[in-house]
Amino acid sequence: MNKLHYLTATLFCLLAIGLRAQEVIPLYPDGQIPFAKEGGEMPKLTVFQPARNLAKGTAVIVCSGGSYGGRANRVEGIPACNKLMEAGITAFLLDYRLPKAERMERKEIVPLTDAQRAIQYLREHAGQYKIDPSRLGIMGFSAGGHLVSTVGARFAESELYNPKSTSLRPDFMVLVYPVISFADSLTHKVSRMNLLGPEITAEEIRAYSNELQVTMQTPPSYLSSGMDDKIVDVRNSLYFSAALRQYRIPVELFLYEKGRHGYGVNNTQAQVQWMDDCIQWIKKERYKK
Repeated sequence: MNKLHYLTATLFCLLAIGLRAQEVIPLYPDGQIPFAKEGGEMPKLTVFQPARNLAKGTAVIVCSGGSYGGRANRVEGIPACNKLMEAGITAFLLDYRLPKAERMERKEIVPLTDAQRAIQYLREHAGQYKIDPSRLGIMGFSAGGHLVSTVGARFAESELYNPKSTSLRPDFMVLVYPVISFADSLTHKVSRMNLLGPEITAEEIRAYSNELQVTMQTPPSYLSSGMDDKIVDVRNSLYFSAALRQYRIPVELFLYEKGRHGYGVNNTQAQVQWMDDCIQWIKKERYKK
């Protein structure tokens, strides 16, 4: 991406969020983007900094969905970041690279690498953003939820250059109508195809079915799904929640009787919103209990 294109994209992003974000951070130094081919995307973080009198040090990285073929920032990521910011939580919108073989090597691990890099960068620059590196969470919607649950399941595995051995484990996860499993009976097949396809092995399906990858070290989680979701089966959330409970990991499950896929931070079919409850879960640090 040339500088003019990058500046234009950054300006559009700032206009889309009403100039409420203070800074856009390239995730990697220029020319040092791992697995990148020429003409690839430049992954970045956009900062949503709360007012000084509201900020309490907690931070959340936000990953929009889009079936690993796009990023639904305008309907998921940006509204979530604004809500977090207004609640005194510093939010960082992550534009992870979309897995496209023509733009990168080993496309199946590139979104994970970008999310791990976001955690690494923010922990190593916590003082600059006045955040507590021990209160750093990550939120994901739909396929972004698959990415986030992969971060939580595979934080000990990384291709990232990490000379300081910075922990890549998030302190908590928020998963909203997430794709969790890549099993045929549960998965969103477009997301699976975009990340792993066109040739997908049984070993890959198991490795990326995150309900099967939970351990005692998997981070505490908050999940929200609609029981009538026709795009991503609610059992993705139910199975992941059950796996966490088997290891006595703190988990909160907020289900809607009616909640069509893609409701973002505001389910118009409901009176009580998951986002308000989730913010209290984060602020009261119920993930530590």
